[in-house]
Amino acid sequence: MRFGLILLFLLGLSALAQGQGISAKVDVAADQRVVTPLQNVAPTPLVGIPRTDDIEPFGSNLFAGGFSGRRTAELNPGYRIMPGDQITVRAWGALEVDLVLPVDTQGNIFIPEVGPVQVQGVTAAELNDRVTKAIKEIYTDNVSVYTNLQGVQPVAVFVTGYVKNPGRYSGPPRDSVLNFLDQAGGIDLETGSFRDIRVTRDNRAIAHVDLYPFLINGVLPRPQFEEGDTIVVGRQGAMVAVAGDVAQAYRFELDAPTQSVDELLRWVQLKPGVSHVLLTGVRDTGPFSSYLTMPDLRSNWVQAGDQLLFSADQRNETIVVQIEGSFEGPSRFTVPRDAQLMELLDSVPVDPELADVDSVSIRRKSVAQRQRESLDESLRRLETAYLGASSQTVDEAKIRVSEAELIQDFVTRARKLEPTGRLVVAESGKVRNTSLQDGDVITIPNRSDSVFVSGEVLVPQAMVYKRSQSVSDYIERAGGFTERANTRDVLLARQSGEVVSAADATLRAGDEILVLPKIPTKNLELAKTLTEILYKIAFTTKIALDVSNSAL
Repeated sequence: MRFGLILLFLLGLSALAQGQGISAKVDVAADQRVVTPLQNVAPTPLVGIPRTDDIEPFGSNLFAGGFSGRRTAELNPGYRIMPGDQITVRAWGALEVDLVLPVDTQGNIFIPEVGPVQVQGVTAAELNDRVTKAIKEIYTDNVSVYTNLQGVQPVAVFVTGYVKNPGRYSGPPRDSVLNFLDQAGGIDLETGSFRDIRVTRDNRAIAHVDLYPFLINGVLPRPQFEEGDTIVVGRQGAMVAVAGDVAQAYRFELDAPTQSVDELLRWVQLKPGVSHVLLTGVRDTGPFSSYLTMPDLRSNWVQAGDQLLFSADQRNETIVVQIEGSFEGPSRFTVPRDAQLMELLDSVPVDPELADVDSVSIRRKSVAQRQRESLDESLRRLETAYLGASSQTVDEAKIRVSEAELIQDFVTRARKLEPTGRLVVAESGKVRNTSLQDGDVITIPNRSDSVFVSGEVLVPQAMVYKRSQSVSDYIERAGGFTERANTRDVLLARQSGEVVSAADATLRAGDEILVLPKIPTKNLELAKTLTEILYKIAFTTKIALDVSNSAL
């Protein structure tokens, strides 16, 4: 099925055609289930960004049958006469002539008692004057002349490039380039360009055709074709998808690798009241998503693969969230600012064989920021407490120097770590409801059949999960503990983002076993502080950060 625009009215829907909502597959707490159709709660629907594969290129219906009827030769006044054309010549008075004369290969017609008259390149409007002048050079008095372009010689034109049926096609010389393209089956919508069409003659371009001005304003170059001309349809350029509150969702072709939004909007018909747009795409720094007002949008540039979803959102009471992992349908949604997690998950179709719906989690910018601030504060306190400590003896001074080296190295490496910002919402198979925030990334992980062992083991690796094996078994299969391992501090990092002690939890498929290091110091207070920070790092980054193995 093809969709010009997919509008998912997620609120109040419990299933889509291709799958059933997540809440039907997980043990959602009774007080968190959605029992009221959400359109009765919030008037703003959640809108999914359609896949670009479902949106047709702009102009896709141009060759849908409008050229197949039989046409008469276009004997318009601007037509330039060519060899093979038929011209009626009548003269009376001093010269009596009534003939239909062909234009020969030299571009002449031969009039008895007058001789050859050069007419090639003369327009139909100029023909009568040219022939009358030639006759009156011989018969100066008492002669009247009438001419008529009776028929034109069809020409054969090659149509090639990104069309459906490249080949050699015939038509009147003044026929439109569209008619020849139509004979070739039209432009290939997957690979062909509507904006880069060249007409070549003797290996040089005589015309360049951009069909966008024709589609909007009817402006089209009209070169006169000659035998052996070639129409070349170029490769499709950078495409940008436009959907939402527009007359029709299309993929628009840019005439350069990057283009200003103002130039793109020349071809887009927006619906009344459009005020905002969700601009998504990929840049050198990775995927991005911006929700902009129309004035802010116009200062932006777009490039291949970008998507613009227009909306009439005068109140600006919507937020943008994203779904990643194992699911079907759109990945980004505009939702009401007060939308709840379960309202969205209720309408996300998933394949229960592939999706681990018990391990849903949220990556949230504000959580990542708080995690970063908390870690930085812990590291700052560590430096303050121990780097400036005084020493009473030479031996104690040596210990302080070693401690300082350990702390500085540890702090430097710890500050380079990036917290995941993971908000745990699934615990023990139950998904808890929560309000969504702008920029949230909801993760629906794939079902996993493996266990990963990392940290202080000899051979960190992933292994196939076996229900009969314990945490100790997997650590043994990973080569066992290193000398630096703290065998009492083993953690399990769940796919949901939850991190628990291995001693108090059951190992599951998809878990990561984190073996924390020993603290190489005899200073109990320092060891306690470092251990607390190691736990914090493990919880916020899912990394078992090693500590220097120099014994203190």
